[in-house]
Amino acid sequence: MKLTNYSNSEGKLVACVVGDDGLLYKIRDNKCSAPTVDDLLARYSLHELDQVTEEIAGDKEREGIRADSVKLSTPVISPEKILLAAVNYHSHLEEHHAKPPSEPYFFTKFRNALIASGEEIIIPKISKMVDWEVELAVIIGKKGKYIPRNKAFDYVAGYSVAVDVSFRDLRFPSHLSSSSSRSSESDASLGTHWVKAKGLDNSFPLGPWLVTVDEVPDPQTLEISLSVNGVIKQRSNTAEMIFSVDELIEHASTGITLKPGDIISTGTPGGVAMFTDQKYLKDGDIVEATISRIGTIRNPVRAE
Repeated sequence: MKLTNYSNSEGKLVACVVGDDGLLYKIRDNKCSAPTVDDLLARYSLHELDQVTEEIAGDKEREGIRADSVKLSTPVISPEKILLAAVNYHSHLEEHHAKPPSEPYFFTKFRNALIASGEEIIIPKISKMVDWEVELAVIIGKKGKYIPRNKAFDYVAGYSVAVDVSFRDLRFPSHLSSSSSRSSESDASLGTHWVKAKGLDNSFPLGPWLVTVDEVPDPQTLEISLSVNGVIKQRSNTAEMIFSVDELIEHASTGITLKPGDIISTGTPGGVAMFTDQKYLKDGDIVEATISRIGTIRNPVRAE
C-alpha cells in the first residue's frame, strides 16, 4: 500500500495508490476518513488501512486520479520529530576518513525543511556549498518508547525517499563568527554547527509517498541512488548501513517517545560533493533520488 497527501480543486486530500497503474484513489468514506496521512496513522492501525485499500481495489466503479494531474505533498506533513543518522554507510564513512561510531549519532531537521517532490531546493544567500545526500526515510506508525530491536518493525508505518540537503560551509562555527568578537577557539569548543548546516528552509525533500512495510519486507536490501542533471552521483544498497533500521529505531526511542508520523532518516552512502571534488548544487540543477520498491523524487534547485 502507498499513501500520500495531495491537493487539487477540491482542496487538500489523502489517497492511496492501488496496483501498478500509479493512480491515486481518494480515501474518504465512513470506515476511514482523515484529512492527512498523519491523521490516518494516528487514528487507524495499518491492518485497518489495509482493509480499506483492499475494498478500494475491488471497487470497479471508483475512479482513480492521475498523479501528474494533482500536486503531491510530502507523505507526512507535520511530523513532531525528524531525526537523521549521521555517517551510517560504510562508503560514506570511508570518504569521510572517520572511524566507525560505537552507536548511532542523530541530528535533527524541522518542519520548515520539508518539501515534496517537485518543490524547489533553495540555495540560501548564506551558503555556497550546498550538497546532496540521498536517504531512506522511516516513518513511524505507532507510539513507542524504549522499543527493543526485535519489536522495532511493529512501530513502522512505512518508508519514503529523502534527500538531506546539507550546507557544508555553515557546519563549522568559524564560518559564522568571523565578524564576532568571540574568538574562533571559543566557538570551536562548542562543536560543529549542525542546526544551520542541516536545518535551513527547503532542505529535506521527502516522497513521493509512504510505502507501507508490507511492500518492503526487508529495508536492508534496497537499491539507492541520486543524480544531478541526469548524472549519477550516489549509487549503493541499504545493506551497506552500519546500523540497520531496527537498530536505529531502538536507539532513537531510548528516552524519546516516537509518535505516528515521526521520521527517522537512515544516513547516506558515499558520493557527496564535499568528499569527491564534485561541484556543489547551483541554480537550475535538477536533483533526482530513487530507492527501489519506493519510487523517485525530483526537485529543481533555485538560488535565493
